[in-house]
Amino acid sequence: MSPVRRCSRTACSQPAVFTLTYVYADSTAVLGPLATYAEPHCYDLCAEHAERLTAPRGWEVVRLPSEAARPSSDDLEALANAVREAAKPAKSGSGEPVGQGIEVGRRGHLRVLRSARPQRDR
Repeated sequence: MSPVRRCSRTACSQPAVFTLTYVYADSTAVLGPLATYAEPHCYDLCAEHAERLTAPRGWEVVRLPSEAARPSSDDLEALANAVREAAKPAKSGSGEPVGQGIEVGRRGHLRVLRSARPQRDR
């Protein structure tokens, strides 16, 4: 069992329930549900400090919903159907690109791939 994460505010010992992330390029503070694990550049906040959060002048605060909506039975059925469809073997000649992709860009852990041209016998 993992230890309870505490609020990042000085002298606060309340359990954290929200995570605050700053997006400096957009002058935005994003407050959302507690992240799965602690990130070095994010701040975990208790409910009281999250409620009282203000941003610097000229910055915007974006508050993400803290509770995910419960999926309906229709949502679950659609998800199950999508999983079944994805698990079906691919039909030959389906028009899907096949082969190795060529990395054309990277940002953090994300990669941009372009389909490699198929090699032809000469």
